[in-house]
Amino acid sequence: MNFGKVVTAMVTPFNEKKEIDYEALDNLIEYLIENGSDGLVVAGTTGESPTLSNEEKLALFSHTVEKVNGRVSVIAGTGSNQTKGSIELSQAAEKTGVDAIMLVTPYYNKPSQDGLYEHFKAVANAVQLPIMLYNVPGRTSVDMAAETVIRLSAIDNIVAIKDASGDMDKMTEMVAQTDTSFSVYSGEDALTLPSLAVGATGIVSVSGHIIGNEMQEMITAFEQGDTKKAASIHQRILPVMQEMFAAPSPGPVKAALNRNGINVGSVRLPLIPLNDEQLDALNQKLDLFEQVK
Repeated sequence: MNFGKVVTAMVTPFNEKKEIDYEALDNLIEYLIENGSDGLVVAGTTGESPTLSNEEKLALFSHTVEKVNGRVSVIAGTGSNQTKGSIELSQAAEKTGVDAIMLVTPYYNKPSQDGLYEHFKAVANAVQLPIMLYNVPGRTSVDMAAETVIRLSAIDNIVAIKDASGDMDKMTEMVAQTDTSFSVYSGEDALTLPSLAVGATGIVSVSGHIIGNEMQEMITAFEQGDTKKAASIHQRILPVMQEMFAAPSPGPVKAALNRNGINVGSVRLPLIPLNDEQLDALNQKLDLFEQVK
């Protein structure tokens, strides 16, 4: 299933009391739709899911679905390291009208590959919604093998994966050995272009908040066979992508959005805002990027 080329893992705006700011969320959604986002992941890692209660997540899903009104896909982050809890939240999310759910590999308890298969199969069997798997070993300490993904892709409603392992050999194997209806998305912004070259569908992006249009332009150039243009755009936007991860995400992207007049507030503890040095580095990179646009 194709959710588009650039799917943005949306930040969760907070007010000064660190509560969800729904007015800011409305503004953010409109901005993202107008600036290159084909889809939105709600309450994923970039949305600070570890600090959101299930009640907050469900409220975010409902509000986003209503505001988007079918213009782009809405993918709800409902995975956790508890299978029963993942099923319950996924079933509740289904009732909010989201288009799909995203399930992260169970973190901390470090299941085997067979355990991963059984976990995702159990959630898939409990809902009707399309499912995007999410492999991010740098955060979860568990890496889903290509063979496990290929096996899971045979389950009807498991339709895509966001792979943030950075392993291009694995991505190539997944693309080659899954049905064409199964979509492989990069979860690493800086690897968007190389991922396309091995057959990936697109990117689930943090940087899409800031350079969504440029990422779309790069993907279009690549698909039209203009690899020189695609490479040139990649070289121009790479420093911005790198800066979005220069401090724990989503601190940098929230700071960049605030700088650009898209008010999203700060981050919740245990994350902290960028310090002055980090903010200066971010501003320098963004100033430079804007000068060469």
